[in-house]
Amino acid sequence: MQDHLSHLRTLAERHVTGRRTETAIPRVAINTVGHPTGLMPGVFEPMFCLILQGAKEVMIADRRLRYDPANYFVASVEVPASGRIVQATADKPYIGVSMALDRETLVALLPDVTTTARADAESTGFGVSPVTPLILDPWLRLLSLLDTPKDIPVLAPLLEREILYRLLQGPQGHVLRQIALTDSRHSQVRRAIAWIRAHYNEPLRIETLVDLAGMSAASFHRHFKAATAMSPLQYQKTLRLQQARRLLIANPDASQAGYAVGYESASQFSREYARLFGAPPARDAARLRTDGALTENAAAV
Repeated sequence: MQDHLSHLRTLAERHVTGRRTETAIPRVAINTVGHPTGLMPGVFEPMFCLILQGAKEVMIADRRLRYDPANYFVASVEVPASGRIVQATADKPYIGVSMALDRETLVALLPDVTTTARADAESTGFGVSPVTPLILDPWLRLLSLLDTPKDIPVLAPLLEREILYRLLQGPQGHVLRQIALTDSRHSQVRRAIAWIRAHYNEPLRIETLVDLAGMSAASFHRHFKAATAMSPLQYQKTLRLQQARRLLIANPDASQAGYAVGYESASQFSREYARLFGAPPARDAARLRTDGALTENAAAV
């Protein structure tokens, strides 16, 4: 397995063009960072993340997940998170690759996958599991296509299908199945999530979310919390505060940022901001500007 990782690192480093590289392979990106970072907010989209060197830590609500070359990460729902690189140096930078999950490919694979996992389990929409050679081998062949770009249109879809097939058969298979099944609880929850993300600065109407999800109120709250590790109100609050932090980088007016993301009370905004980011809005924004920090997406591998 170490040989696979070493070869993957060489391939990734050869094709990196910046901190984040969107490769010529559809849905595949490479991230590299040469030093540990602070916690940065973002939203995990449905994706598969594999670390080739270094380590990353992610906070989703009150859950802390760490993954490195021994473990991969999968998310099936859009989840607000804060992530940081915890292991990286200039000589041995953090290197990670990600693949956005394609629902159509997953749907086509389901009839060919034998699994004992419950298709509609009350489980989280994300998880970490051990990396195996069965996962690394198709990744190696996939990244090798960057050296022969003319082969990408024909061979990349086949290798993407192989990677997703291995994931579906693995311990996170039940998480991926939630994306493919239109009647799964996660798919129903994702309809509500889409509304919250589009209207994060508006009052939260549970009745609207319940109708969109097609569940009873009690069932909706239970499945939303199971999928995202937070309540709908916590989800909206996290999105609001993440957006406010981005606004504060450009404009240090905390009251204006709070009102822009839907807060009516400046004191409540300041209190909840400090609880999430560890400092009041103005002080946190000043530190970020002084450090030259950017509100990058925590989900960037």
